[in-house]
Amino acid sequence: MTCFAVGFAVRMTHSTSVPLTADPAEHPFVFQAAFNTGSAEILDTVYEPDAVFVRRDGVQVSGAERRAANGGILALGQPISVTPRQVRVAGDLALLIVDWVIEGHLAATATDVARRGEDGLWRYVIDNPFGIAAS
Repeated sequence: MTCFAVGFAVRMTHSTSVPLTADPAEHPFVFQAAFNTGSAEILDTVYEPDAVFVRRDGVQVSGAERRAANGGILALGQPISVTPRQVRVAGDLALLIVDWVIEGHLAATATDVARRGEDGLWRYVIDNPFGIAAS
């Protein structure tokens, strides 16, 4: 993925895939790279198949509804940047507290849970991008 300034706009070029990571502390950056491709399909690869997404209104969704919720944020057409605050690992589970911003549109602190798969790679099982702000 490549982001570069064109005037005052940011243009993103699409990648065909984003490699997952064996390091849970790197998973937020994998999410960032996948998000910044602009592809809902690529973004969905950072999730387990039954993973849940907590929408801004606090409703928990999965599957096609999760992809649609992420698609609504992707539709802003702007890159996301992440800053992990905490990564706590217990066996094959990780709690990730991550500040994120889509400049000029949204900013929040996510409270997420990732799991190490049998392949040794991390994927979200719970994505709560608005953290405690979600009701």
